[in-house]
Amino acid sequence: MFDFVRKHTKILMSVMFLLIIPSFLLIGLDGYSRYQEGGKAVARVAGHDITQGEWDQAHRAESDRLRASMPNIDPRLLDTSEARYATLERLVRDRVLAQAAQKLTTSDARLARELQSNPTIAALRLPDGKLDMVRYRQLAASQGMTPEGFEARVRNDLSTRQVEAGVIATSFSTPSVADVALNAFFEKREIQLASFTPDNFKAKVNPTDAELDAFYKTNQALFQAPELANIQYVVLDLNSVKKNIAINEADLRAYYDQNAMRLSGNEQRRASHILINANKDVSASDREKARARAEALLLEVRQAPDKFAELAKVNSQDTGSAANGGDLDFFARGAMVKPFEDAAFNLKKGEISDVIESDFGYHIIKLTDVKTPKQRSFEELRASLEVDLKAQQAQLKFAETAEVFTNGVYEQSDNLKSIADRLGLEVKTAANVARTPAPGAIGALANPRFMAALFSPDSLEKKHNTEAVETAPNELTAGRIIQYTAARTIPFSDVRNEVRERVVAARAAELAKKEGQEKLVAWKTTPSTAVMPAAVVVSRDQSKNVPAKALVAALLADASTLPAFVGVDLGPQGFAVIKVNKIVARPVAIEPAATQDRAQYARWWTGAEDQAYFGMLKQRFKAEILAPRPTRVQSDSSASVQN
Repeated sequence: MFDFVRKHTKILMSVMFLLIIPSFLLIGLDGYSRYQEGGKAVARVAGHDITQGEWDQAHRAESDRLRASMPNIDPRLLDTSEARYATLERLVRDRVLAQAAQKLTTSDARLARELQSNPTIAALRLPDGKLDMVRYRQLAASQGMTPEGFEARVRNDLSTRQVEAGVIATSFSTPSVADVALNAFFEKREIQLASFTPDNFKAKVNPTDAELDAFYKTNQALFQAPELANIQYVVLDLNSVKKNIAINEADLRAYYDQNAMRLSGNEQRRASHILINANKDVSASDREKARARAEALLLEVRQAPDKFAELAKVNSQDTGSAANGGDLDFFARGAMVKPFEDAAFNLKKGEISDVIESDFGYHIIKLTDVKTPKQRSFEELRASLEVDLKAQQAQLKFAETAEVFTNGVYEQSDNLKSIADRLGLEVKTAANVARTPAPGAIGALANPRFMAALFSPDSLEKKHNTEAVETAPNELTAGRIIQYTAARTIPFSDVRNEVRERVVAARAAELAKKEGQEKLVAWKTTPSTAVMPAAVVVSRDQSKNVPAKALVAALLADASTLPAFVGVDLGPQGFAVIKVNKIVARPVAIEPAATQDRAQYARWWTGAEDQAYFGMLKQRFKAEILAPRPTRVQSDSSASVQN
């Protein structure tokens, strides 16, 4: 395909021009962008599709967030089909809640409070308290947004939270109901468990060659050698761009002059305050009464400044600080609401402010201490300055280098060395790579899109380079296949021992089940003949190593007539017979354990109501997931044995 394109570039450009322009007119720009972003729809909410591209992007963002918050997390956990499906479920949930929140609005004041409380944004403030707009735009751009788009997303998030807040805030459970449910949930039972395991029956199984051959022929899917390839690949990321960046002294000193105060730390102030509550939603007359009270208190404070803490303890309506004499400890710019912050940072140590109005009410502020950071020298900051400046320049240069990389792997499609030498990259190799990322794979080799490109027809048949695939944020990878081995069925002679093990395991499980079922019938008929291990007391939170399936059966067994016998088919693990001897009542909880248990039940109940509410919203907005749910791999020994 690449050869044809190279030879007929001008003709193809003309044809594409004639095809693309009418298609824009027919389906519109929105349809085209959806196609490009695209791919097939994997879910649908209120008639709007969620595409494969949106799913991929959301999972990359979720994986990046988890890596940042948990640096030691195993990367393999983030790239499983179950993890990807969980991301899709969260994406659908977000879209459903967004639909429900469309008629809700978040005020500018609420948005401002949310942004001011964000520590990342607070760190972007300059020494004079103003927001560093250049760095703020960079923060938004790192998430693929403008500042306006970033603020719109925060506003939407706040509105979305309101949707569930009504359910969560009004959910409750009474102590009596909680106790009934908890007593049933934590009920204990004394049981005896007899296990009939396949290992005890394997000696009785001796399959013939004909039986082994029949099993092999009817279960050949179990004995497949996957297609494998030896590959080369090249990765372009920010670190590789940084290696080629040299920072000159003049740029470094200019960057120091611009950022010395920020890098040395922010000034912090300690203040105490007296707050008279007057929420912005209260009536004008109530606010006037609150102001009058604050003005009266201010007169008292000015007459006896040393008694500020005593007056705050008695009069302040800020429950968080009143007991400490109004003390708010040290804070930097961005930590407090704007009117409070402006007043506090304009006071001198020991000074008392006038009455300050905010959305919370009226404040009287006393500045009690100031921490002024010592400006660090150029030499002290040199190493960190160079790292920061290199990172910024690499970010700016990456797009340009990415274009060179993308074009290079396409134009010289028969090798990767040329583009690697040109950009100072390393050509890496990997052997026995499969189409599906292997367990434990990391980096580009764990990326499904890159693996799909590697095993595309053009790459397989012509050994051309793949296109440049985005395998992570600010990371492109291109590869090529050096040697390819097609998938095949492994000959019977090579897997004979494995076939025999599977047949023996399956037959032994059948014998164990048969024996267990016979014992169950006999012991039910004559309980006194039951020969079982010592009794143990089990519950949902104390399984005593009882298999989960057997534990559930024991707790659900009809205990109206004791002893009660139940049988449990454990599949490849055999069969279990359980004898329930008696019910052990849950001990009466004493304080504070009883209160903690009821609080835990209340959280469970709130979660259940929230889930039920979300289920109703899903029906209302016709939400559905179109992508198939990943299925768990069944145990090999469950394969049928053919005679």
